[in-house]
Amino acid sequence: MLAHHKPGRTDYSAVHPLAAAAPSFRAIDLPALGGWRRDRPGTTLVAPHHRREYVPMRHESRVASLSWIPSEAVTGRSWVAVGAGFTRYDEPPPGELGDIERLRATNRFRFANVLQAWIDVDDSGQITDCGYSGHGLMGSTMVELGPLIHRFLAVKLPDLQRDPQFGDGLVRFVQTTGGRTGLPAPRRVRRRPYVQWQAPLVWTTLSLTLHTDGRAEFALTGASRFPRHWVYDTGGHVSHKSGLTDFRDWYRKSFGRHSPGGDEDSPALVTAVETALERSLSVQLMQGAAKPSVRQVNAGEVLVRQEESGTSIYLVLDGVIRVDRSGERLAEYGPGALLGERAHLERGTRTSTLIAVTPSRVASVEASQFDRSALMELSRGHRREDTQRG
Repeated sequence: MLAHHKPGRTDYSAVHPLAAAAPSFRAIDLPALGGWRRDRPGTTLVAPHHRREYVPMRHESRVASLSWIPSEAVTGRSWVAVGAGFTRYDEPPPGELGDIERLRATNRFRFANVLQAWIDVDDSGQITDCGYSGHGLMGSTMVELGPLIHRFLAVKLPDLQRDPQFGDGLVRFVQTTGGRTGLPAPRRVRRRPYVQWQAPLVWTTLSLTLHTDGRAEFALTGASRFPRHWVYDTGGHVSHKSGLTDFRDWYRKSFGRHSPGGDEDSPALVTAVETALERSLSVQLMQGAAKPSVRQVNAGEVLVRQEESGTSIYLVLDGVIRVDRSGERLAEYGPGALLGERAHLERGTRTSTLIAVTPSRVASVEASQFDRSALMELSRGHRREDTQRG
């Protein structure tokens, strides 16, 4: 009989919709997990033999997500509160996770999901025990009214840890963490009392699959459509990001049945992380002497067209942009990517077409404000990616 450990359970369905019991898994189908997956080595703790009695080998690993509010992410009337200084945007989280409690103390994220789990394996390669050891953390919202500053602590809802799902030589763990800010957010709703005072729900759902040989796979399988979510791999390095934030849809719908405790857990559109060079140039673009032009692009809209003239360089703030050349789809890029540098390097003629895959926001400036050698390095990286993806 295969024994496994699972955390104590409480019926949270009466506490809050997000905390309603999630269905258990029946069979594993890795290709159908959705989102993205990546193999990573887990941590293996080797246990010694004592008096001919075998002590199982333990494999453990973790994946984490940090969620934050980027600039230009809030639209509509709520932007007035941010623009007036009542509340704030966030600085991007660090590229390495480090001490997560220190990050929370310095307001570097709105909430975090730390999924950590372990399995014990005997000398025949069979899994004898397993369990969760991670949890979620909520940050806070700072509100400024003149000289007064008040901190609204977020309301954390109970973590949802689904029953471990067993496969051939593996166990899959799934954890949903979320909550809501303590700051009231009045908005119209379709049901009585027709005004919702509480803030909408935020959440992420992470999966972590541990294998008996010590490998670990992880994925962001679901997330609220706001704010931005960054995922950190088993080594604590940022590896993927949510590609699209939709403040308006989230603000109107993310409560009750439109949450993991209801009838849906919004699929996460996830993109690869940008390079260190792109991060450096992005800061220069947004904070340089020339003020960037920010543009909203509809899904399917052409940002620039191949063979046209132009020397602007574009930073993807939100959404996904596809690169086409002569009708061939080469690659797709998400938030943080810099595009369009080749026209500046090749006499002002666009070498490819940029098309919005989703509703997107982009910022642009003239490429001439950047160092040419940095743009050449950026272009070489794009050429390699186009070859690999094309």
